[in-house]
Amino acid sequence: MKILDVVLTPVAFADPPLLNVMGVHEPFALRSVVQVKCEDGVVGLGESYGDDAFLGEVRKVLPQLRGHDVFDLPGLQRLVARALSDTVLTDAHGLIGGFSIRKTVASVYSLFEVACLDAQGQYLGRPVTDLLGGKARDAVEFSAYLFYKYGRHVDGRADTWGEITTPETLVGSAKRMIDEYGFRSIKLKGGVFEPAQEVDGIRALAEAFPGHPLRIDPNAAWTVETGIRVAAELDGVLEYLEDPTPGIDGMAQVAERASMPLATNMCVVNFGDIEPGFRARAIGVLLSDHHFWGGLRATQSLSVTCESFGVGLSMHSNSHLGISLAAMVQVAAATPHLTYACDTHWPWKVEDVIEPGVLEFRDGAVAVPSTPGLGVKLDEDALAKLHENYVRCGLTKRDDVTYMRKYVEGFEPNTARW
Repeated sequence: MKILDVVLTPVAFADPPLLNVMGVHEPFALRSVVQVKCEDGVVGLGESYGDDAFLGEVRKVLPQLRGHDVFDLPGLQRLVARALSDTVLTDAHGLIGGFSIRKTVASVYSLFEVACLDAQGQYLGRPVTDLLGGKARDAVEFSAYLFYKYGRHVDGRADTWGEITTPETLVGSAKRMIDEYGFRSIKLKGGVFEPAQEVDGIRALAEAFPGHPLRIDPNAAWTVETGIRVAAELDGVLEYLEDPTPGIDGMAQVAERASMPLATNMCVVNFGDIEPGFRARAIGVLLSDHHFWGGLRATQSLSVTCESFGVGLSMHSNSHLGISLAAMVQVAAATPHLTYACDTHWPWKVEDVIEPGVLEFRDGAVAVPSTPGLGVKLDEDALAKLHENYVRCGLTKRDDVTYMRKYVEGFEPNTARW
């Protein structure tokens, strides 16, 4: 089945002022949506990053896709690699590790692979899970993803969550998420305040929600010494400690002393990192992300590698919309070695580009759609609205640092700051 046309639409959707080591989220998060239009009227959907640099690389590939067979994924990978042979994207927001040519190609290829698999599934009348080998589970479990946050954006726009900066408000936000979505595990984005304050937050969550597995991710905000100390303080409290300190060497030093496994989506971020990361025993859990690991099938390959070396597997999340969540659910369902609840930013968004009613959370999990392809349909009016947001907001890249300086004059991000 040949591709007739590919439509790329950058979009922006409202995002709360969520805090992290690099600063604070801007009023809008940027994403890209592709529609791969094929023979027989089939349209496959994909979603990924929306910053200008990424869009520029995607546009290099678009003219070469016309006439390509959606079932020829190896050929698609070669096509993308040729088009981007001299390009290396950068991790502008500093939260998903370094980029290389390999990771750049993987990120762009993933966008189109998902859309092609969606088209394949629609054409064959089978869900994407079937194309990936079948379901290992009927529903995919996610964790409540908590953030410290400001009460409003600098323009005065507030949200229904309010300010979250204390253990008490942190527990309140967790209660709301658990009440609304049924989450059975909890993750805290740290690296915002002094480690002692964030340890207090985790302890408050442990007291308020006994039996809920807990994890914290300071995005490498701590020194090795601090990472070791916090790991000792939270012994018996955390299911895993994510990216306490920068780099494979630093992580290995913390891992050697920590009782809980260390997890990462920052120091092992492509297949070339696996050998040094695993050899150093730097991590016990790897957070997959099909958006930059090279798609859904690459995620399955990553899972097999992790299982072979006794490394657990979870799933990373950035601010995303429903097409990405659908892809995450499909690949997670078809990946037997998924050993932890996945991350998702889903509760923080208030708008989307898909028709509602398919991706519903129950007891913290999303049932795997049984309809063809990804199982979701594009809402054309919503897509147009979010594209208009993109045009109006004027943002062309994620920049948590500059936006943070509107709250804290002279703010400078710094990994291993504590």
